Amino acid sequence: MSDSTAPGGQAAPGEDLSQAISRELPFLRRYARALTGSQSSGDRYAMATLEAILADPAALQTGLTVRVGLFSVFHSVWQNADAPVAKAEDRLAAAAQAHLARLTRNSREALLLQTIEGFSAAEVGQILGTSEDEAAALVERAFAEMENSILGKVMVIEDEAIIAMDIAAIVEAMGHSVTGVARTRSEAVALAAKERPDLILADIQLADNSSGIDAVSDIIADMGLLPVIFITAFPERLLTGQRPEPTFLINKPYTEEQVRSAVSQAMFFSSTETLNA
Repeated sequence: MSDSTAPGGQAAPGEDLSQAISRELPFLRRYARALTGSQSSGDRYAMATLEAILADPAALQTGLTVRVGLFSVFHSVWQNADAPVAKAEDRLAAAAQAHLARLTRNSREALLLQTIEGFSAAEVGQILGTSEDEAAALVERAFAEMENSILGKVMVIEDEAIIAMDIAAIVEAMGHSVTGVARTRSEAVALAAKERPDLILADIQLADNSSGIDAVSDIIADMGLLPVIFITAFPERLLTGQRPEPTFLINKPYTEEQVRSAVSQAMFFSSTETLNA
C-alpha cells in the first residue's frame, strides 16, 4: 500500500473522492498489468473501472474504503469481461496463457491482491465477493499451483549484499537455481552472457550509480524477451503511465511473500514489457 494512503485506505483530510481515487490509480494499474500480463491491456481495464465509477458512483460501495472499493469495481469489470488475459503476442505469452487455463478460478487474483498490493484476507474477500477464509485458501492454492508449474534459473541484480543474499535464499527455497548476483550494469550484462537466465530480478539503483533498468535493457537487447521483476523503494516514480512500465514491480522494503509471489507470477506468466531507458 502506498505510504501516502490515509489510514484504512480512506480519503486523506481535505481530499475529495476523485483525489483519493487518483492516488490509488497507479497501484490499480500495477495490479491490472500483472493480472493481464500487458501494460496496454491492464490500462484498458483500469480505464474501464474509472468509466464504471463515473457512470455509477454508487459502485464504490458504502462501507468499503476507497482502495477496496476501487479494486472491487475493477473486479466487477474484469469478471463481466470473463477475466481475459492479453492476446498472445509471442511464444512466451502463449505458453503463459496455457498455464493460466489450469489455475483455480480467482486464485491468481487473490495471490496478487494479498502479496503484491497488501490487502488483508478479509479485504481480498470483499474485493472478490467471497469470505475471508476462502480468500486465504485461494492464496495458498495459487502458491502451490504456480510454484509447482515452472522452475528455472534466476539472475539477481542487487548492490546490497544482505538483500541479495536474502533474495537468493528465497528463490532457492522455491526450487529455482540462482545463476549469480551482479552489483553493477556491466557485471549484470557479463553474468547474463555467461549463463542465460530464465528470470531477472533487478534493483533500480546499483552500486556504481548505474541503472538496473539500463542493465536489463542491455540484456534483453542481446537475448530477447525475458521475464523481469524490478525492485524499488519508490514504485510511484515508475508507475506514471508516461513510458513503458515493468509488468512486475516490488516495493522496498519487501516481504518474503511478495518475492515468492512475484517470482511465481513472472516465471508462470512470462510475458514481460520492460522499461525503456
